[in-house]
Amino acid sequence: MYDLLKGLRVVEGSAFVAGPTCGLYLAQMGAQVIRFDNIGGGPDFRRWPLSEGGDSLYWEGLNKGKLSVALDLARPEGRELAQRLAAAPGDDGGLFVTNFPVDGFLSYEKLSALRSDLICVRVMGWADGSQGMDYTINSALGLPLMTGPVGDERPVNHVLAAWDLLTGAYCAFSLVSALLARMRGQGGREIRAPLSDIGAATMANLGFTAETMLAGHQRPRMGNDIYGAFGRDFTTKDGQKLMLLAITPKQWSKALETLGIVAEAAAVEAELGVSFATDEGLRFTHRAKLYPLFERAFAAKTAAELTPAFDAGGVTWGAYQTLEAALEDPRLFKANPVFQDVAHPSGLSYPAPGAMATIPQDARGDVKPAPKLGQHTDEVLAEVLRMSSGEIARLHDAKIVAGPEGK
Repeated sequence: MYDLLKGLRVVEGSAFVAGPTCGLYLAQMGAQVIRFDNIGGGPDFRRWPLSEGGDSLYWEGLNKGKLSVALDLARPEGRELAQRLAAAPGDDGGLFVTNFPVDGFLSYEKLSALRSDLICVRVMGWADGSQGMDYTINSALGLPLMTGPVGDERPVNHVLAAWDLLTGAYCAFSLVSALLARMRGQGGREIRAPLSDIGAATMANLGFTAETMLAGHQRPRMGNDIYGAFGRDFTTKDGQKLMLLAITPKQWSKALETLGIVAEAAAVEAELGVSFATDEGLRFTHRAKLYPLFERAFAAKTAAELTPAFDAGGVTWGAYQTLEAALEDPRLFKANPVFQDVAHPSGLSYPAPGAMATIPQDARGDVKPAPKLGQHTDEVLAEVLRMSSGEIARLHDAKIVAGPEGK
């Protein structure tokens, strides 16, 4: 946790990945993030993976460091409270993150009527308002038909919600950008961030769309080959698979030297009349000629022999390992200062990350756990909406709000 955004109040009314990720990143940079949910939890409150006790590890992970308010959003008074929270006064407030529909009780029209300089960042599926989630947007973009083994026509869904995560980060960036504009006197605004547009724009930014337009067809499947460069998994003498990558001239030369195949690679260059050292595209184009050289070199030594030689030689490589093994890797988890042991609302204690960036000039604060659902209902109503204890008690009696454990 850092204090770069200390003093800002962000209200979040969202579920699943993109919206909560936006709020998480803002909280980890010091903003006070207040998340409101339905009493009993929203649609992501019990989402897998679950602990043995039925608590969502997913929810705990995406809501670290936030405050939680539980409202009955099916009733007019509960919806009015959500609107008032989103548009609550204060120079450092009026910042709202949501994936609720464009129209409805959390529309920008209704919220900006309560606060004209409101900034609302709205996660959407499709830009036209149609429902869409990461995996359905991904399937529409063609990526599952580019992923997988050569010759296999079945679509391959990846396990990472990439468009959700990219959208969440983009929303955090957009909110801070809009806040800067508001501080310069440009007022409030709504920012709509559809996964479909984030996905389509990213495909274009990476050259996928131009490539397809020029070729007349999308990129074919290539298994584990890295497109346009030299990179693939190779198997060692003892059966371990290592990933080797050679994009730059230095990476290429170091790989050849360490594997002892400089002369063999030169012979292929002479045969083809090319120079692999100066053009990574040529290494990709002629990879079928090069792969056998690397396969033999890898098969001649064990991983224990190769990996220290790779490190000493400056080769770019990586081991394939399970997540269980990765958890013991000091560079990733075991000794990574980004992680800290935290007691979570599920009652479990396990390492959790704070801000992913490291700021050498600033001290890294403690990682704050996710709240219990409704844990801060009374506190937020009193401090943000200036409600009296009697008013809050009436809302509890009417079951319009709830505290922890739904009380």
